[in-house]
Amino acid sequence: MRALLLGGAGFIGLHLARRLTADGFDVTIVDDFSRGRRDTDLDALRAHRNVRIIQADLTDPAAYAGLPHGWDQIYVLAAVVGVRNVEKDPARVVRVNTLVAMHTLDWVAPGERVFFASTSEVYAGGVDAGVVPVPTPETVPTMISDITAPRFAYAASKLLGEAAFLHTARALGFTAVLGRFHNVYGPRMGADHVIPEMSLRARAGEDPFRVPGADQHRAFCHVDDAVEAMVRLMTTPEASGRIVHIGNDREETNIADLARLVLAVAGSPASLDASPAPRGSVHRRCPDLSLLRDLTGYEPKVSLEDGVRSTYAWYAENGRPS
Repeated sequence: MRALLLGGAGFIGLHLARRLTADGFDVTIVDDFSRGRRDTDLDALRAHRNVRIIQADLTDPAAYAGLPHGWDQIYVLAAVVGVRNVEKDPARVVRVNTLVAMHTLDWVAPGERVFFASTSEVYAGGVDAGVVPVPTPETVPTMISDITAPRFAYAASKLLGEAAFLHTARALGFTAVLGRFHNVYGPRMGADHVIPEMSLRARAGEDPFRVPGADQHRAFCHVDDAVEAMVRLMTTPEASGRIVHIGNDREETNIADLARLVLAVAGSPASLDASPAPRGSVHRRCPDLSLLRDLTGYEPKVSLEDGVRSTYAWYAENGRPS
């Protein structure tokens, strides 16, 4: 079995590559390394006899010219992600995410099976407007409440990608599976996401401990569970042409309680300093995973406490990503 991971040196991509190689796949990773770091985790994967790594800019159509066809699975993971990156340069978000999607569609061959990574951010506007329920099923309307807001550039780019993959797959005769990720976290995900960011500040001894959006709620999904869901969807024929949530609906948590958990793992006695959430941050997010369960039998396995402990341990050993 052969798998191609476009953007495979990033957070989810590297964990997925490990899983696929453990399952006996030959894995090819294509990445520009703008976010995926050259580190010991990647070096260990690079040394694997069944892994090939290609450095290329996937916004350039020339990057696809030398890629063969005949893949059993193709994963489209390359994108600009992270709230800080999105708000800093929303034009880059739209450009990179759209070009990767469209160039991939120009290249993919009939008969291949493609996973396109999307996001729960497509629901943010509807949740805060009170028209989208939580837990959220895939059948509710998506909503961009303010297209001029930089934060929504990411959701808009992913909605375009979803539409492009669904309609082009039908027209060209390949299979598309679309996964909307809900708050996936874990080791090696960078420093701009809430759990690693809290872990780094807790380890540094911050006191009082800042907690923006302390009254918000999230359902966090450890990356090992997310990878399990992806692998199952890609081997489930009934998932073809479907948009499916990927996440963990078992342990929705308040952000203040999450901060207390991180501090406990760090052994820190710091007090909490609660503050308002950043503008545009959705108050509550939790997926309805009924469709994923019906299709694949998936159940999340990693508890929030175990996931936070493993994530904190990785950042304690490796420090802030460069």
